[in-house]
Amino acid sequence: MHWHDLPHHDGSELYSPLPEDAPIDVRRPRVRVPRTFATISSAWLRVVIDGEPQFHPMRPITAPVDGDDAQWWEGAFTVANPVTSYRFLLNAARGGAFWLNPEGVDEIEPLDALDYRATTFPPPPAWASAQTMYQIFPDRFARSAAADARTAPEWAVTASWDDEVVHRGPDTSRQFFGGDLDGIAERLDHLEALGVTLVYLTPFFPAQSNHRYDATTFDRVDPLLGGDEALIRLVEAAHARGIRVIGDLTTNHTGDAHEWFRRAYGDPSADESDFYYWTDQGHTDYLAWYGVPSLPKLNWNSVELRRRFIEGPQSIVAKWLLPPYGLDGWRIDVANMTGRQGSDDLNALVQRTVRRTMDEVAPGSVLFAESTNDSSRDFDGSGWHAPMSYSAFTRPLWHWLRRPETAPRHHYGIPFDETPTATAEAFARAFRRFSAPMPWAVRSLAMNAIDTHDTPRFAERADAAHQLVAAGLSFTLPGTPVLFAGDEFGLRGSDGEASRTPLPWGSDAELAPAYARLSALRAGSPALQTGGVRWLHADADSLAFVREREGSAELVVACRSAAQFSLPTASLAGRRVETSEPPTLMFGEIAIDASGDLLQWRAGEPSFGVWTLGATASQSVAADAITEADAAGSRHGVSRSATLEPAARG
Repeated sequence: MHWHDLPHHDGSELYSPLPEDAPIDVRRPRVRVPRTFATISSAWLRVVIDGEPQFHPMRPITAPVDGDDAQWWEGAFTVANPVTSYRFLLNAARGGAFWLNPEGVDEIEPLDALDYRATTFPPPPAWASAQTMYQIFPDRFARSAAADARTAPEWAVTASWDDEVVHRGPDTSRQFFGGDLDGIAERLDHLEALGVTLVYLTPFFPAQSNHRYDATTFDRVDPLLGGDEALIRLVEAAHARGIRVIGDLTTNHTGDAHEWFRRAYGDPSADESDFYYWTDQGHTDYLAWYGVPSLPKLNWNSVELRRRFIEGPQSIVAKWLLPPYGLDGWRIDVANMTGRQGSDDLNALVQRTVRRTMDEVAPGSVLFAESTNDSSRDFDGSGWHAPMSYSAFTRPLWHWLRRPETAPRHHYGIPFDETPTATAEAFARAFRRFSAPMPWAVRSLAMNAIDTHDTPRFAERADAAHQLVAAGLSFTLPGTPVLFAGDEFGLRGSDGEASRTPLPWGSDAELAPAYARLSALRAGSPALQTGGVRWLHADADSLAFVREREGSAELVVACRSAAQFSLPTASLAGRRVETSEPPTLMFGEIAIDASGDLLQWRAGEPSFGVWTLGATASQSVAADAITEADAAGSRHGVSRSATLEPAARG
């Protein structure tokens, strides 16, 4: 069966509306069931309350989009626990029953761990969903004139801006190009032209490396970057252009030259003695991130560490969000390992404390967090707002779009003998698997990075045409599109360190116009910012999906190579398509024809396209609204509304 024939639900506005008159803890999820799938005789919500499953009846409703011929069902339940999981049971009129959860449709009962999740936690700030993020590694972005007058530190191996990057051996972290914060401020014209609205700075604290993830203090900006005043100038200049700025914190570790570690090393009586994990009585042997001695592991059992670092308006977390600095949020490094060591698991405590502090001192700030693999268990919306992860988007994207002749071992830390070459269908399944179990507010903000400072450059493994396909998906799938500084120049790099190339100012940023158009497209489309995602097609070389919300919808097609496929117009869920004229092309050059009840695409090369769809959603649903009693259900899973007549269809 084709993707467009399958039942669909996600937690977006169209599929889980929040009527103004409903209590905040009541949800009214909807399911869309194409008639090509089956005629559904009854539908049920399965909700787990206090560990016990309950079943709530659903009822057919008028399609929320005029002209959609699919069956729509709506139910209701109360979010009785802070995180409440649910899925759907669909009974077919001609026999058979089907479960629908984030993994898709199955006749076999799925695992509770993979259910949809509803929460009552406050959502991320509304502004965050509209951003285009640009990641900057400060040492390699740009140098101001003031950088020439600064003396390089003892640890540094100085380099000229056009020198080759050292990416193996002891000088890798010591090679120093001298980029600074004023250099970034001087290049804001470039970012503005790209459509960048959110800058993510890797660490700006003093350190003994070019990456600065081994901070020596969190109390000041590295003088090599221009000091505190340079950060103030940068943030003010960015804000004047409508660009927000977030910083990078290492909550998992510090550097071994950090002032806290220096005080505690060899001195069990020091106030900072319980900030780290010591393995001897004299505090000279300790645990470190991946055993790297320069990165001692923080022990979040320490009440004093929490007070200084993450709790309240006097903490490090708060300081840089408050005036005069005014950062707009944080990205947390190695968030998945933070607070976890042996039998200790304080991760939830740390992330919720950071979030509480941010909400207290800087309401409306945003909190991203790194999680290198499956991030679903740590991202329920109570702490970190959204993940920076490689499993849902980055890795499967590379597997689909990379050149097949390049097969590096240990791809993204996984010891493949040969790096997988995936299909578009595998990419779509991976994206759904790793993102759909998270609450919608989380997954719709997740960072969609093609590459970062920790990965090879995408251009190292794919040509410019494939990079534009990848960029298009970054901007159109649910999540935050991310550019790593230099992507627009087509920079290359064989690994994470080699990818940290100084930007070649003065050369042609040949991909910049396409990135700018994608930024503008997303900025002007409510559907691309917050709409649900419904997959329509995926085979070996091409895929299609629609981003949709009430009043706005965009159709997206991506092709790895020459491809041809068709979709029935009915799969567009009533979005109007004139049979004599195809939808309006907003981006790309893929050929499309409308013929009868079919839309047909033809691509002769790697291609990406976005079409806007013209229907405006109807606000009408079933007249007899589901009551709060229906949502509450009963101990044994059948609610009072089970005998009510179905609502009339429009």
